[in-house]
Amino acid sequence: MLKSVLPLLLCGCVLLVDGPAVGEDEPKVDCENPVTQSDMNFCSGKDYEEADAALNAQWVLTRKAMADWDRELEGQQPGPGAEKALLKAQRAWINYRDGQCEAEGFAVRGGSMEPMVVSGCMAELTRKRTEELKAMANGVE
Repeated sequence: MLKSVLPLLLCGCVLLVDGPAVGEDEPKVDCENPVTQSDMNFCSGKDYEEADAALNAQWVLTRKAMADWDRELEGQQPGPGAEKALLKAQRAWINYRDGQCEAEGFAVRGGSMEPMVVSGCMAELTRKRTEELKAMANGVE
């Protein structure tokens, strides 16, 4: 019995030793001073993730503002539709952003810096859109 279980135990031990430790999935990179192209790509991706998180937080606020405006316009002419228009615009903007940044990536297509160029573009356009959503939620001031 021990002879039949021993190979399985040894195999399991090798898997445990060779497997990544918890928290090793993400490289430790100083994004204030990235050194390699891989570091730059990673940091650019993180920058986009942060910009996207800010956009998503602002989206919730702006959509609520539009829904509030729609409630105020109930029964009036021309009537509500702000939230629907916002959703239409956001879907179009996402298509624009993704296509624009993909197109910009073609300048370095297949090169090691393509991910950095694309995610840098995505971060920049996302930050601009976040500002647009903020302005929209604030209405006419």
